[in-house]
Order: sequence, then C-alpha cells, then structure tokens
Amino acid sequence: MPQQPVNDVMLILERDGAVCLAERQGTGYADGMLNLPSGKLDEGEDVFEAVIREGCEETGLVIEREALRIVHVMHFRNPEGEPRVGWFFAVRYWEGEPRNMEPHKCAGLSWHPIDQLPDNTVPYNALGIAHYAKGEPFSTHGWEDRADDQVFRRP
Repeated sequence: MPQQPVNDVMLILERDGAVCLAERQGTGYADGMLNLPSGKLDEGEDVFEAVIREGCEETGLVIEREALRIVHVMHFRNPEGEPRVGWFFAVRYWEGEPRNMEPHKCAGLSWHPIDQLPDNTVPYNALGIAHYAKGEPFSTHGWEDRADDQVFRRP
C-alpha cells in the first residue's frame, strides 16, 4: 500500500529577528513544548488556505494569500514513525496583533530570537525554522534507514 504522509502547515511570524511560538497545553501531545502556529489540511484545502485558516484560528491574524511564501518543505518522519510533509510559510505582512485564540490548547504566545530557540521547541518546528533561517528550501529528517538526513540547498 502506498505511503500517505500527513500534510502539515506551519506559519513563521517573524518580527525584528524573533519568531512567534505557542506553548502547547491540554492536547495530549508535546504539552509544555513550543511550536509554530500550525495544523493539518482540512478536506479540500490547499496548503495556502490551510495556513491562512490556522493562522487566524490560533493567533487571530488576518493573512492574505499574497503575503505568504513557502520558505521550506520538509519530508519528516516523527519518532512514532509517521511520515509527514511540513510546509513552512513566512508571511511578509499581516493584519492584527498575534494573540492566543485557543487557550484550551495553548498556554500563550511568545517571541524568541530565530537563532536561539528555546530547548523545549518541538524538534520538527525547530528544524524547519533553522532551515528557513539558512535559506534552505527542502530537507528530509527521521529516515534512519537512509544514509543520513539530507538537506538540499539552493545553488
């Protein structure tokens, strides 16, 4: 049977060299850890629609499609062995001020220097942010049966 990865979208809100992270709580997965505003695609959505929806649901921001750019794509296998494709989006501008719109799933939002993320940042997100900061558009992680994780850089 063909492998069907989960498609995740992650929103990189950057301001003055810092990135906005949310502290997970009450979800049963990675609670107490920090992650980007993010989520999975809903039925019928493309990745742009999904990241706009997730950004609004989690931070209250109004984001226009034209303000988004895909800055990194990661083929990732999580510690449970589940394959995922992470679509990391940077947003050039947005309307509103980020605020915690899901207090039942998030303890709060905070800004962190992009090159000094806290140790409790979800590894999947920390890797994507690091690749974004280096201008690397694609990577693979978690495929131990391969020689090494691969990072593909622009020529």
